[in-house]
Amino acid sequence: MARIIGISGSLRAKSFNTALLRSASALAPSGTTLEIAAISGVPLYDGDVERDRGVPAAVTELKDRIAAADGLLIATPEYNNAIPGVLKNTIDWLSRPAKDVARVFGDRPVVLMGASGGPGGTRLAQAAWLPVFRMLGARLWSGKVLYVANASQVFDEEGTLVDEKTKKALEELVARFAAFASTKG
Repeated sequence: MARIIGISGSLRAKSFNTALLRSASALAPSGTTLEIAAISGVPLYDGDVERDRGVPAAVTELKDRIAAADGLLIATPEYNNAIPGVLKNTIDWLSRPAKDVARVFGDRPVVLMGASGGPGGTRLAQAAWLPVFRMLGARLWSGKVLYVANASQVFDEEGTLVDEKTKKALEELVARFAAFASTKG
């Protein structure tokens, strides 16, 4: 059905967003694979590094994985009511050099979701991502939203999704996005 690459925008070992992504992978419908890609090896963007040494290997590998996938699922944290810096940095690297934007993001189905320890979920971060992905030419899917609020009550200590309502919503999001990603724009 679809091959999806998932990226968590958090580097924390016990990240709610990484746990949400693992749960999404486990709930993917038959015929769909959701591979989780790490961003921990992506350095801070530096135009001098790009000019002098080129795009780092960790970035090139991630770009190739996204370009080969049918869709991209982003689990974004929300820091200070906005986009998390480490994830924005990754997206900035993925858009370099500019000639690669179409290969990596052009008409690529993208969906956002996120988990937060607070009561608002990740509404503001997800909204802040929209102009970024539009500018990159991604095909944003808006058929379902998932803002996981009060995540410490939704996941247990091991990061297992224990809230049935959230599990059902996540399963529906992944299934519907997989179907969307399987179709050509």
